[in-house]
Parts: sequence; structure tokens; C-alpha cells
Amino acid sequence: MEPLNIKSPLPEFTNLKSVDGHNYGSDTFKDAPYLLVVFSCNHCPYVKAYEDRIIDFVNEYQEEGLATLYINSNEDKNYPEDSFEEMVKRAKEKNFPFPYVRDDDQSVARAFGATHTPEYFLFDKERKLCYHGRFDDNWREPENVTRQYLKEAIDALIEGRKVPEPEVHSIGCTIKWR
Repeated sequence: MEPLNIKSPLPEFTNLKSVDGHNYGSDTFKDAPYLLVVFSCNHCPYVKAYEDRIIDFVNEYQEEGLATLYINSNEDKNYPEDSFEEMVKRAKEKNFPFPYVRDDDQSVARAFGATHTPEYFLFDKERKLCYHGRFDDNWREPENVTRQYLKEAIDALIEGRKVPEPEVHSIGCTIKWR
């Protein structure tokens, strides 16, 4: 399974069930200038370390037209903390400002070539991949971050510049496959 290449189109998908009671697909946010797709879950310590940062990021960039979709593709038989019921609880507890959806058959993660949680895919208005990788360079100590890769990427898009570093190796837990 290969990850999407930079400039690849957004993979098509439909009917991902969200904790907000709606279903989402690749065309849900077609009018948004930017789309961030994040492969996430509930149990991963890397995800937990980044949750508040991504919530703040999304809240900041929604005003610039950023739409965000959080996708949990982990199998939940061996990882019950990643079940849909637990996703509902987590989203409510953290007051997620984005839809949190379940990729039960893992087809969306496979289409993206996603391998980690968290893993970030940023698309432009034409829905071409502009950035793929990690949030920043220090998952443990936010106060010691020296590079904010995702912020640098979205700022470049907003300003009409080329994304300075379009790919940065993702770190985190591996997606738990069936």
C-alpha cells in the first residue's frame, strides 16, 4: 500500500458514519477552499498528545475556510477504545470542532495509503494533495516545537505560495488493520 503522492486527487469515499449523527464523504466539503483529512483514533498516545493542538489549529483556520475530517480506521475488536461508542464519548469530551467518522471497512485508509495515527493530509481547492505528514516536530513537548509543518503548509496555501515541505514522515501509532 502506497501513500498518496503530492498533487494526487482526493480519493473518493461516501457514507462514513459520524459521531454527530450524519454521514460524510469526499464531496461533503466541496466548497471549502482547503480540506484537512486526519487519520486518528482514541487510544494512541500520539493522538492524545496532539488533540488539543489540532483542536486549536482547526478553530483558528476554520475562518480561512479550512474544513476538517477526522477518520478512525482502526479495527475495534482488539482495540475497544476505538469503537464508535467510545468515539462519540471522546468527541463530546474534547468538544471536537470537526466531524469524527468511522471507516469500518478500512477502505478509506487504504485509498489514502495511511499508516499512522495521527496522519495529516491537506488538500487545496482543486482537491489535490499539498501536504502529507505530521503536525509538528515535537509530539511530547509543545513548548519545544521548532517546526509547525501543518501550519507552514496551510499558511503557504492561504498566501498562494508553494508548500515549503510537502512531505514529512508521519510518526505515531500504526493503524490497526483487521
